[in-house]
Parts: sequence; C-alpha cells; structure tokens
Amino acid sequence: MSKVTNKWSIKKLAGHCGARLEGVSLANASLSQLEEMRSALFKYGVIVMPGQNLSPENHISLAEFFGEIDVNRFFTPVPSHPVIAEVRTTPDQAEVIGGTWHTDHSYDEAPAMCSILNAKELPPFGGDTHFASMAAAYKSLTPGLQNMLKRLRAWHSDSSFENSNVGINPKKTAFRDPTLHPVIIKHPNTGVPCVYVNGDFTTNFENWSFEESAPLLSYLYAVITKPVFTARVVWEPGMVAIWDNRLVQHYATADYPGHTRLMHRITVAGVPLEGI
Repeated sequence: MSKVTNKWSIKKLAGHCGARLEGVSLANASLSQLEEMRSALFKYGVIVMPGQNLSPENHISLAEFFGEIDVNRFFTPVPSHPVIAEVRTTPDQAEVIGGTWHTDHSYDEAPAMCSILNAKELPPFGGDTHFASMAAAYKSLTPGLQNMLKRLRAWHSDSSFENSNVGINPKKTAFRDPTLHPVIIKHPNTGVPCVYVNGDFTTNFENWSFEESAPLLSYLYAVITKPVFTARVVWEPGMVAIWDNRLVQHYATADYPGHTRLMHRITVAGVPLEGI
C-alpha cells in the first residue's frame, strides 16, 4: 500500500512515456490533486497509481472527473455497475484481450479520450501492459515522411472483433461503419502531433486500396512500436492505470497461461480528431 500524503510524488517510468504517481488517495483526492494528475497524464501519456484499491463507485467518480463515460459495446459489463467493462482472462484462454498493439475506440467517430484500468485479480506472474508514445514516434520520422502523412487520412473499423478469439461474442448490432481519422492528429488538449494508426483497427488510407496501404502501414507499425518509445507497466494489486488514447498505444502481454486475470475498465469519451 502506498503511503498517503497530500502531494503526488511523480517518477518517470521510461524515456518517452509513462509515470508512477504515489502519495494521494484517488478516492479522497481534492480537485487540485486530480488536476495535477490529469496534467501528468497529458505529459506522460500513461500514469500508474499503485495501492489505490478503488471501489466501483470510486472508479466511476474518477472517470467522471475526466468527462462522459463511453460504455464499450463489445465488452461484458460488470453486472452491478454496467458502465464498467470486465477485461477478464480465464485459465483456458490462449489469447488475451488487447494482446496486440492498438488504440482503444479508434473505430469511433469521436475516439476515446482515456481508459482507466483497475486491477482486481492478477496472475502470479506476467500480464504486464506495454505502452508506446505516438508523439515520440512522430518526432522520429523524417520531415519528408511527416509532411506526406500529415496530408493523409485513414479508415478505422471495428471489424476485427468479428473473428475475435478472446472471449468476446459481439452482437451484430454492435458494429458500425468504418470512420476516417487523420494519420497525424493534433492532441485536443496540448496540440502535440501524434501518429494515429494502429494494427487492430486501421484498414487502409483514404483513396488507397488495402494492397497499396499495407506496405506503408506495416512500416509505420514497426516504427511506432520500437522498444525505445515504450514503457512497461508491471501490475500490482489495487493498481490503477490511466492512459490517453491519443498519446499512446498499448499491448497486453499473454504470458500467464492457466491463470485468471481480471481488470475493470472504464473508457472516457473523447472528441473528433483534427489533423495538423
């Protein structure tokens, strides 16, 4: 359990994204403490706060500080609190939810602002989550490639859920038409440019075929998930992680076969994304 004080202690997790915040109880945080936490989120892309042990009510209140809750239409809800999604891995699952690099809700016209994951039951080993900075990835690209990408938009689709093998059985009514987003977005709060394509939900560039899009998308996926841009979150009991889906992508590690992992997730609604 983290020692509770009246001030956040902030420690970077890695060079380009991630920070560990300790010293404040989220359930009892003041407005100024919550605002400082939000500023850290926009600065580091993902923040982790150990020893919080949030109740469902606390979890919902924390999400509402950021904005309107966006109930995910593909996940199983927590029965007593349906705005909270269960992210559950059972011992017999060979694959896990989120086990590839992706950005939550990029298939929506107004993609998710942030996701808040609350650790409920952890395996005895493994189950870490990796995050990659899309702002740092953009900076690493050559000016020529940056300029070309800033002129492009790409289609995002939820169709990958149709053949999912991670315990999700979506209803046909859950699916929506594909949506277009700029390939390079301007962060709505900070103006920072970020790469906004991901392997799970991006299908092709606007006015490009799938075949024409594949080589450049594959190249981008390889670049933006280079280890140098990443931070690794090792989960602890009661830990809360919040990530900004415009600033980072994430990847859940499937390395705990035969064990259960249960997380509660709330996604906060975002706004339509603009290009640079």
